[in-house]
Amino acid sequence: QWQLVESGGGTVQPGGSLTLSCTVSGFPSDRYSVAWFRQAPGKEREGVSSISDNGHGTNYLDAVKGRFTISRNNAKNTVSLEMHRLQVEDTAVYYCAASPDPWLLEFWPWHWDYWGQGTQVTVSS
Repeated sequence: QWQLVESGGGTVQPGGSLTLSCTVSGFPSDRYSVAWFRQAPGKEREGVSSISDNGHGTNYLDAVKGRFTISRNNAKNTVSLEMHRLQVEDTAVYYCAASPDPWLLEFWPWHWDYWGQGTQVTVSS
């Protein structure tokens, strides 16, 4: 049973930083892609960033390029999302998702097979 658990959410002032972590368990190998999505109240879920199985491939939403960095540690089965210069518009529930496709980088939610429960990120002064 594949399981994804997010952590690291919280409340931060505009311009601040947070790092989210996604711990993955139950996968038979490291050959899976991981993505971060977010969903704000009243809005559709959108892809924020994704990473391939070996970390060599990444993808970012235009609105977060230069501010967010995705990385993974396969030895610890974790994928992190470092978020800097946070803006009020970044407020949302952040979800991690996984796929057995080792090079899935696109942001169509229906292409991602496994999801975590989400962690709230609030950017407010």
